[in-house]
This record gives sequence, structure tokens and C-alpha cells, in this order.
Amino acid sequence: MKIFNSIPSEEPNTELLDQIKSPADLRAMEQSKIPQLADELREFLLYTVGKTGGHFGAGLGVIELTLALHYKFDTPYDSIVWDVGHQTYPHKILTGRKGDMENMRQSNGLAPFPVRSESEYDTFGVGHSSTSISAALGMITAAEKKNENKYVTAVIGDGAMTAGMAYEALAHAGSIDKNLLVILNDNQMSISENIGGMRNYLSRIWASKTYNRIRESGKSVLTYLPGAKEFARRAEIHAKGMVAPGSLFEELGFEYFGPVDGHDSNNLINILGDLKNINGPKFLHVITTKGKGFAPAESDPVGFHAINKIKKEDLIPASPSKPKKLSYSQIFGEWLSYKAKQDSRLIAITPAMGEGSGMIEFSKEFPDRYFDVAIAEQHSVSFAAGLACEGMKPVVAIYSTFLQRAYDQLIHDVALQDLDVLFALDRAGLVGLDGATHQGAFDLSFVRCIPNMMIMAPSNEDMAWKMLNTGFDHVGPVAIRYPRGSGMGISYEKTDDKIEIGKSCTIIESDKKEVIILSFGSLLQSAVEASKKFDARVVDMRFIKPLDQILIEEISNEYNLIVTLEDNVVAGGAGSAINEKLASLNSEAKILNLGLPDEFIEHGDQEQQKVLNGLDALGIEKSIENKLQSI
Repeated sequence: MKIFNSIPSEEPNTELLDQIKSPADLRAMEQSKIPQLADELREFLLYTVGKTGGHFGAGLGVIELTLALHYKFDTPYDSIVWDVGHQTYPHKILTGRKGDMENMRQSNGLAPFPVRSESEYDTFGVGHSSTSISAALGMITAAEKKNENKYVTAVIGDGAMTAGMAYEALAHAGSIDKNLLVILNDNQMSISENIGGMRNYLSRIWASKTYNRIRESGKSVLTYLPGAKEFARRAEIHAKGMVAPGSLFEELGFEYFGPVDGHDSNNLINILGDLKNINGPKFLHVITTKGKGFAPAESDPVGFHAINKIKKEDLIPASPSKPKKLSYSQIFGEWLSYKAKQDSRLIAITPAMGEGSGMIEFSKEFPDRYFDVAIAEQHSVSFAAGLACEGMKPVVAIYSTFLQRAYDQLIHDVALQDLDVLFALDRAGLVGLDGATHQGAFDLSFVRCIPNMMIMAPSNEDMAWKMLNTGFDHVGPVAIRYPRGSGMGISYEKTDDKIEIGKSCTIIESDKKEVIILSFGSLLQSAVEASKKFDARVVDMRFIKPLDQILIEEISNEYNLIVTLEDNVVAGGAGSAINEKLASLNSEAKILNLGLPDEFIEHGDQEQQKVLNGLDALGIEKSIENKLQSI
């Protein structure tokens, strides 16, 4: 295997890869050429991701597995269901999308995850983890109902295997005895370092000295016997629980095979061929290295989980410049450590998003008060509820899109019991390149309707700090939602200052009573810029729940047009809350609700997405102008 120490700057030689227009071309190739093809695929992946940015550590780790799957199975008739999708770039390259890889994650370009509408080879759309086994089980069951003789394979990572949903699917699959193959891609490293009992269990399997000693010594002895290589290979994949502790999967009704080397393409092809002839639920445990073949990624799999687009200027030593603005995640991380020093009751919880949520320093400073519960969003919320029952002050750091997975727990375990849990909702609003599965477009709508919840949205860094203080000191459940990336660059002091609950703040006054803009959260600067043309009053609403009742009563019949602005879907969002209040006051005011449309927002540049959805200053200005003309 060729090892790369840097991202290729020039398009690599892909003599074999250029011959692959579809997996059918791959299956027509001599098996002896697959290792060379793996090297070309790895180099091409490095080259293209260097130009577009994106996930590539996981993809590098499954090069050989991807080749083996498409080589041995008749895709797309046979279905491969990938979990999460971070590892599917090689799959996209082999399934007719090689020429489009340089527009990956760009507007109107390839999606960063499998999308059914993009290719017939993308059998299931993914973005949130641990869904592959459930979907694959549904597919094989449907195939049997239609008398189709096809194979269905689910590929799931060790990180995704920490989620309860994966075990619900395994238990169901084992109980109904379907001809399903589940492949565990075990690289011992998800986005955050894997933790908990499952990690320890898998480590015991693949690190078993007994297993490895028997396997290797058996190979060396049998090498000298006629026909021994074939026998050794078959014996290896049938070793199962006799020499490796794979009994958990056996108890769930699966035949367990492995662990096997995920970077030996020829052996993987042969093993998959054997497994095709075994009926019933099968579980193949494959050991891979995240970032395999790219030395920097192998040594730092978390840091190289994904990379930004490499620009020419990035290769030139930077001249001294102003320090970068802090992201909201970094501000949250600083606040967490600040507040923990003051209050020993603070417990920080994350479902496998410690790095992304800015919690690394806190985890080092307060390791006994930091809990990464793995990819288990439902558990993270109920765990926090239990802590709150006993007088702790849990802070759950979770992305907006992932809180969707714990909605029942948010309602029944926290809000219904009016428990003291603070939710720091990161990546709220438009997230940009990760696309539809990761947009934080719905949290205001689905949280606002829950009794007992308080909801805040900061417009800048200083307000974020004060809102965190306010939410932490409030008795009851609180959600503070903030966007991906940095804010306006407003300085803030690390103090205990808070804001008055349910109170807005007028940013721009105006004697003219034509237009008032009520801005919720991060779009305030755009509101300010758009207001100039209309001499409009601009209000930073701060709270979605409770609303500033006094303000709304004051303006209910005072302005020709009331404009609401949010980076959430309009349906059921903050603007809807204003509409409801105005209706209760029998207001005759004209209302314009600006926000995200009733559709899923695809991938693209974060700022460009604001423009496309009319949430930049010019777009807001045009919408107000059109509304005024229609009044």
C-alpha cells in the first residue's frame, strides 16, 4: 500500500481508476489489480478533497472494503446501505461520479452524504448515524416479499454502534432470521474518540492475543500443506466465538465472523464470496485504520476527520493579522469552564460532539464532571434529567439537528417534570456545506410548542455569554440556540452578568411608524443594514419563549408593517409566535414573516445559503419593499 505524507497538489495518475465508469467495470477487472486500484483511488480521493474540503479520514479507511463490496456484489441490484455517510466518497467515485468530485459540497454539486435522488447506488439517504441496519433489514424483507433473490449489506462504524437504535435493529434482524449481512467497520475512532462499554468490548475482540496467535500460527503451519490456503481462509472466517469473544452478536441471532484485516482487499473479496453462500443474519467484523494511507490522518484521526478546502494562500506563510473571531462553540467552551469553577453542581454532557461543541478544555480541566455518552442523544437527555432530579445542574451540548433524535426525552423526561437542564444548541440555523441532514432549521418550531421551556437566541458574542448565565441560573428547562461559526466580533467580558427574562432590546430607534423589524438571533446585523432604506425600528428580541409581551402589545396597532426575522423555518417558528400573540390582541397590523422556506435546504456555502433564502440584507430589503407595495 502506498503511503502519502501530503495532499497531492497535481492531478494524480489514475490509469486503472479511469477505466471504472460503474461497478460493472470494476467486476470485469482481474482481482490481482485491485490493490493497485486501491492506491489510485486513495490518491484521487486525497487530491479532490484537498480541492473541495470535506470528510476524508473515514473514506480513506474503507477504500479496500468499498472495492470489495462493489466487486463481489451485483450493485445496484444488490444493495449497500452505508451508515452516516462520512465514508462514502470512495463509493461515489466508483459509482459514476468521479468527474463530479471537485464540486462536492458546492451548490448544485455532489452531496456530502448518500442521497437517493443523486444515484441509484445510494440506496438510503443518511446523515444521522446508526440507521443502516434498520433500513437494510427493511430492504431485505421487502425483497423477500417480492421474491427477489438479492443481497443487502449494512456497513456501520464502531462509533455508530454505540447508539441504541443499532441494537434494536440487530435484535429484530436476529429474531426474524433474514439473510442480512452487517459489516462493522471498526476503526476505534468516530468523530469523537469512542467511549464506553462497546468500545471496550470491541477492543477485547480484535486485541485478543489468543485469537491473533491462533490465527497467525494456523496460517503459517497450513501454508506448507496442499490446498491449505483455501482451508485457512475458510477456517479464519468461521472461527467465531471459539477464539474471539463475539458472543454478544451471536446471542442477538447473528453468525459472527472476524475480526479481519480491512485493508487486505483480496482477502476481503474472498471472505465476502464465502459469506454470500451462508444464509441467515451474518455479522462481519472488519478492522480498519481511519485515514489509512495518509500519514498525518493516521496519526491524528480526529483532526483529519474532515478538512477545509486547501487554497493557494494557505500554503503561503501568513503575515501578522488581526486575531480571528471566536466561534460560538468556543465561547460556550470558555463559559463552561468559567461557570464550573463557580458552581460545583455543573455537569457537562455531550453525545459524541465534544470537539465540535468546544468542550475539550473543559474535559481536561474537569474530567470528573464531563460525560461524553457516545452517539446516544436520547440517553444524553434522560441522563441529564436524572442528574437534575438529584440537584445537579446539567448542561447538554448538542447540535440542533441531533436534538431531533431526543424529542420524546426532551418533552417527557425534562419539560414535563420541569427539570433544571440547560441545552446549548449548537449549529442552529443554516450550517452550509453539510447540507439538508445537518441544517438546524427546525428547533424553534419543535421546542417552542413544549410547555415549561425557555428559549433564547443570541445576536452576538456578548449576548451569548449573558444568555448562558441567565439560562444556567433559571430554575427549569432552557434552550439557547446559536449558529455555526463566529458572530459579529463583539467583545465580551467573562462576568456573571445576565439579562432580564422575556425582555427585548431596541437596537435602532425610529420616529417613523411604518416598519418595525423583530429580529431573533444571528440575523440582527442583516436586519440593521436592511432597515436603513425604510428608516425602520429594529428590535433584538432575544427571547422566543417567553416573548416580550409588553413590546408586542405596544406595537400591535402602531406600525404599518411588522417584520419578523429568524434562521428557522417560518412554519411554527418565532414569527409564528408573534402572529399568535397579535391575533390574541385582535391586532390589525400587517405582518411579514421572514425565515427559511418549507423545504429542505441543500448543501452549499453558508453565506450563499442566506442569500438564496432571502436572509441577507438585500433579500430582507426586497421582501419588505414588495410587502409594502402590496399593502
